[in-house]
Amino acid sequence: MLTRWSQYFLNTLREDPKDSESISHKLMVRAGLVRRVGSGTYAYLPFGLRALQKVMAIIREEMNRAGAQELFLPAMTPVELWKATGRYDIMGDVLVRFKDRTGKEVVLAPTHEEVITELAKEARSHKQLPVILYQIQTKFRDEPRPRFGVIRTKEFLMKDAYSFDSSWEGLGKSYDAMYAAYQRIFSRAGLKVLACEADSGAMGGDVSHEFMAPSEAGEDRIAHCVSCGYAANLEAAKCLPPEPNPKSAQPEPMKEVQTPGQHTVEQVSRFLNVTPAQIIKTLIYEADSEVIAVLVRGDHEVNEAKLARVLKAKALRLASASTIQRVSGAPVGFAGPVGLNGAKLVADPAAAAVVNAVAGANKAETHALNVNIGRDAKPELIADVRFVTDQDVCPKCKAKLELIKAIEVGHVFKLGTRYSEALGALVQDASGGSQPMIMGCYGIGVNRVLASAIEQLNDKDGLRWPRSLAPFDAIITIMETGNQDMAKAGTDLAEKLAGSGLEVLLDDRQQSPGSKLKDADLVGIPVQVIFGKTWLAGGQVEIRSRSSRDKLTVEVPQAEGAVRKLLDTPPSL
Repeated sequence: MLTRWSQYFLNTLREDPKDSESISHKLMVRAGLVRRVGSGTYAYLPFGLRALQKVMAIIREEMNRAGAQELFLPAMTPVELWKATGRYDIMGDVLVRFKDRTGKEVVLAPTHEEVITELAKEARSHKQLPVILYQIQTKFRDEPRPRFGVIRTKEFLMKDAYSFDSSWEGLGKSYDAMYAAYQRIFSRAGLKVLACEADSGAMGGDVSHEFMAPSEAGEDRIAHCVSCGYAANLEAAKCLPPEPNPKSAQPEPMKEVQTPGQHTVEQVSRFLNVTPAQIIKTLIYEADSEVIAVLVRGDHEVNEAKLARVLKAKALRLASASTIQRVSGAPVGFAGPVGLNGAKLVADPAAAAVVNAVAGANKAETHALNVNIGRDAKPELIADVRFVTDQDVCPKCKAKLELIKAIEVGHVFKLGTRYSEALGALVQDASGGSQPMIMGCYGIGVNRVLASAIEQLNDKDGLRWPRSLAPFDAIITIMETGNQDMAKAGTDLAEKLAGSGLEVLLDDRQQSPGSKLKDADLVGIPVQVIFGKTWLAGGQVEIRSRSSRDKLTVEVPQAEGAVRKLLDTPPSL
């Protein structure tokens, strides 16, 4: 297909947008892929839509190859379904809700577990399973802080798939099929992606993996072991308990010390001349209807996702100042593990191992010295409830971990029966009885795949598309459009390449040669063919790889072969 730039709605910008925070946001605006319409909403222009359609084509091919069947679900969904599963309250203000003219409340779906489960009831027997259904559709989430261009928006495209099985073994096979399909999708899109252990969060289920694209624009952080390849989202990354230290000091008698105005770990460690690792923080939570005191080391942070899993809590929040005063007898900042009243004590292993720790004394302006967990306070539970740090080791091979920023581009979940039980999606089993369907769900952020590819494949001059996502295969630049012979030669080659199946953009605009070359670099089309000085001097064209910067100078009849040769070279990450 041949497209003439002079007739194409593609306008590039020289300056970065004022509100840009990431490389992909800057380049998608400057290279004419998108334009901001409102907070968290973007329009895809023709150039950007072509790339987005390439992503969707790869996804469709791999979903179909894995045996999934495409359908299309409505964005407007009945509020009753969300209330039946409990997610109306769990997702809260993120749900975009409105009332229609009859006063009935409607939810614009941020995902479609409820709707697809309701439809799956049409399967009556285990003989009709397994089945995997998927769609590519617009989703809506009222994000409080849209960021990074199309990476975090209020309206976005998602590929969401749902598997229905009659056995847990069947769910495992469906999950593995989708996991493998995701690996192929991201590889074909030219992305470097790490498959990470993850927390299921509001989705439910007990097994999930996130596919994370390393990027400085990422809002997620992952723990990655360069030795064995272990990777996990920080919410799920496991922390090994500390090794016993035979040289540690002996426990000393506990005593109190006045610490006026010293509330934070930094203040207390400086005031008492101890390291943060020698301090035990006591944080008071309310888990459902129970008050929980959580102990972590001063240099660690409570991982609320882990804590909720350990406690099997549906609702978890930091306690109010009045609750803290009631259970500790002290104002905020001075709670400690010794002598709490009416709170269940949960200790992280690293905190429990500190010998002669500093902790709040449950008195105003006072801390306790030489606190030893087990002697002075006995936790009801010792469990990993903290975030991993770069000082931790890999839980699999004990090599050093690195913490990386990344963009979540995909997430797969073993949901189990959470939704099928809530909505009554039952099938007849082999014995004639009924059982809930066993579900999995599998999502890909289509816009994020595109943005992540741009984050990973760019340079100081602009985009560096992999061919699989590139809006065009080649751009032919006519440097002197006023030269009729040059313009005809360039057009003839463009038509020849297009006729051979390549997607070609012909830059026939009446602009300066320098601005054309800059634009060609900015929009990042994989191969550039230049009709300029070499053509005037001897009828040759210069052919460049946008990614590697390799150059060839060939006669026009050999141009097609040279273009195809450079197209076969993928851009390096």
